[in-house]
Amino acid sequence: MTVAGPPRIGLLGGTFDPIHRGHLAAACAVRDALALDTVLLVVANEPWQKEGTRPITPAADRLAMVEVAAADVNRVEASRIELDRGGVTYTIDTVEQLRAERPGATFYLVVGEDVAAQLGTWHRADELARLVELVVVTRPGGSGAPSPAGWRSREVPMVPVPESSTGIRERIEAGLPIGDAVPPPVVRYIEQHGLYAGSG
Repeated sequence: MTVAGPPRIGLLGGTFDPIHRGHLAAACAVRDALALDTVLLVVANEPWQKEGTRPITPAADRLAMVEVAAADVNRVEASRIELDRGGVTYTIDTVEQLRAERPGATFYLVVGEDVAAQLGTWHRADELARLVELVVVTRPGGSGAPSPAGWRSREVPMVPVPESSTGIRERIEAGLPIGDAVPPPVVRYIEQHGLYAGSG
């Protein structure tokens, strides 16, 4: 059940290279805990913080994987807003655009504890903090993430899912199966499109 009133929208951004069960688990945990109308999985067009660190799969392929992963997940959907805008990905630009497109909506920026600690490095972070409520996904029973200064924030505990996009890419490169880490439609997409070394 969602809460009556203006739309309540979660924003979970990422490179999603590839998307995995942990991403979906976080989206669903926040959706349910905050009774959100929807959670948008916002695919980064050009993730500026990762550029130059490793090859990035084309944005169109990363979006397609998110689309098939979210297809059967209630109130979770892929967003191509950053691909359509083009250029380098900055969350502040996305939030400003969404606020203009959906006046009256409340936006919740969903991040993990590791990302929460780095928010000060984000482009126009002070302005972003005024436009969204921060939701930090934490491990149950943990010490909790310190609330970043200047942000309205809350925590949502989630049973950790031991997956990472880096680990999944490494498993593919080593010829190991990834079916327990990635939704079946994503596995099929990776295989059909020959993504990542060794996916053949």
